Amino acid sequence: MTGALDAHVIVDHAELDVRLSLSPGDVLAVMGPSGAGKTTLLDAISGLTRLDAGHVDIDGDRLADATRHIPPSRRAIGLLGQDPLLFPHMTAIGNIAFAARSAGSSRAEAVAVAAEWMPHIGLPGHGDRRPDQLSGGQRQRVALARALAARPRLLLLDEPFSSLDVLAAAQLREVVHDQLHGTTTIVVSHTVADAHALADHLLILEHGRVTQEGPLHEVLATPDTPFTQAVAATR
Repeated sequence: MTGALDAHVIVDHAELDVRLSLSPGDVLAVMGPSGAGKTTLLDAISGLTRLDAGHVDIDGDRLADATRHIPPSRRAIGLLGQDPLLFPHMTAIGNIAFAARSAGSSRAEAVAVAAEWMPHIGLPGHGDRRPDQLSGGQRQRVALARALAARPRLLLLDEPFSSLDVLAAAQLREVVHDQLHGTTTIVVSHTVADAHALADHLLILEHGRVTQEGPLHEVLATPDTPFTQAVAATR
């Protein structure tokens, strides 16, 4: 799996004013207080909300601006949130294979790809189980594999560990870290542990504006705002 060649995002509307650029394989953590605009940013990038101004470009493709809106299904962007949103009538392998099929694999290839994912996410022997037969952490692992099996140009993680207990969250962080394989990623979180486990860079978003950004360790070592100071104190 490879990351996006280049991703430029400029979002400017009533709630948000953000400019960021990602290089291949970058993992960017976005942190900020509740209501800062973190989920709005991901919605703008994924296509779940329309832009009033600014633009979203990936690999030189204009996905959105004030007059253009490519729908989410055509953006090749993966999104994993707190709720895995698995298809309840499908097995774990069926859910992952669905994503591989959407990326152009044949039915047989998609099932083979899905089967290969099961040991990678620490669930060998669980492929024939439906979501209601899996724990919350196991469902999130399947959802991660489904997102990556679609070979996204960009992966968006929106608080994917927040609904899990401490042990399950720590285990899933390790799985995500091991399976990104250079996939360009933005991870939104309230927890500095997520940023430390996954990210190279950190962006602080407050009141819809970027208040600090840079290499993760530099931002945490020299916090500019009370919020970033509080985040740094939890390292």
